Amino acid sequence: MEMTGASTLATAPTTPEHDLEVAVIGAGPHGLSAATHLRRAGVSAHVFGAPMSFWKTMPEGMMLRSNMSATNMIEPVGPLSLASFTAATGTAIEQPVPLEDFIAYGSWVQQQSIPDLDERMVVGLEREAGAFGLELDDGERVRARRVVIACGIAPFERIPAGFDQLPSERVSHTAHHRDLGVFAGQRVAVLGGGQSAFENAVLMHERGAAQVEVLVRKASVVWLRGHGVKKRIGRLGPIVYAPTDVGPLWYSRLVEKPDILFRHLPRGTQNRIAARSIRPACSHFVKVRLDPIRISTGVGLVSAQENGNALTLTLSDGSTREVDHLMFGTGYQVDIARYPFLGERIIADIRRVDGYPVLSRGLETSVPGLHIAGAPAAWSFGPIMRFVSGSWYSGRAIAREVGASSSRQRLAAV
Repeated sequence: MEMTGASTLATAPTTPEHDLEVAVIGAGPHGLSAATHLRRAGVSAHVFGAPMSFWKTMPEGMMLRSNMSATNMIEPVGPLSLASFTAATGTAIEQPVPLEDFIAYGSWVQQQSIPDLDERMVVGLEREAGAFGLELDDGERVRARRVVIACGIAPFERIPAGFDQLPSERVSHTAHHRDLGVFAGQRVAVLGGGQSAFENAVLMHERGAAQVEVLVRKASVVWLRGHGVKKRIGRLGPIVYAPTDVGPLWYSRLVEKPDILFRHLPRGTQNRIAARSIRPACSHFVKVRLDPIRISTGVGLVSAQENGNALTLTLSDGSTREVDHLMFGTGYQVDIARYPFLGERIIADIRRVDGYPVLSRGLETSVPGLHIAGAPAAWSFGPIMRFVSGSWYSGRAIAREVGASSSRQRLAAV
């Protein structure tokens, strides 16, 4: 386990020339949650970024794996909940929730809570005396006393080494395709054993009659049983399963509110709980559509060689496949140094473990005043941070810490 970075600079006194009190970079569920809860706490928060931008790149026809409760962003109950959206807009949403309905919900949340959203992109972030300097894509520079990074996982996509040098028309990641109909009539191999691999395979077949095979390294696939278990245990269901819908029996409650118990457990125990809570698995609503898809388990990909207009794949069992395209459903590997706007100096000052920032209360990094929400917060605050429902906790936690700090500063000034 590699640990890097440590801040050595003290926080300078705040000065009147700060343009912004808090700058939030990112307008997805975690960014909108942080800004909403900050404003509710009386803290001025300015949000940069296009609303729900990462979600708008996901495959057309996709459905969310989370249950209806866990699809709420900001809060499970309240004026920005999914129920409030359906009541206000007359939208009828059923489970599993279609991607397009979730994007519409997120856009509505943004319009209700952050109507003054600034859609300019942050292209540079550095520390300045007592503040942070942000460079925007139109050339303007602004300063902020604090910054919340909530930029999602798009830069962290993982394609195994040795295959990332193949031409993009032959090799890609499941995150690269909005319209899977482009693979109509092609032979496609998908490597992976989780939701994205199987759902992309199904959508390619349904939208263009592609010939698809899913290659799974493990000997078996974890099939989620939907809500059957919760129904069978009856009234105990809401007790042992949190509405956040992250983690299996009992673990769900452990990871729901990280500060209550999870963060106080030994690191080894945290790692085991996290691994169990986010293991690759496939939903029942995808499983029932997999009949036309060939699934090979217990095989790994050894090599992929260009062969004219195709690829020849060699598998670990000695067999080969001839395909037109190889798609990796191999997930994401967090490394905040891959956020393109972070400068080298600020990256060096952030204490990290295996690419994850080490965070304290309020999801604050070792750089005072810099907070990181979403999946990069998972090492410090558990698997809940990787999901939409984690925005319930992250937004409130950031607002509590920033609000308390602002109050201390005001008292000190008096």
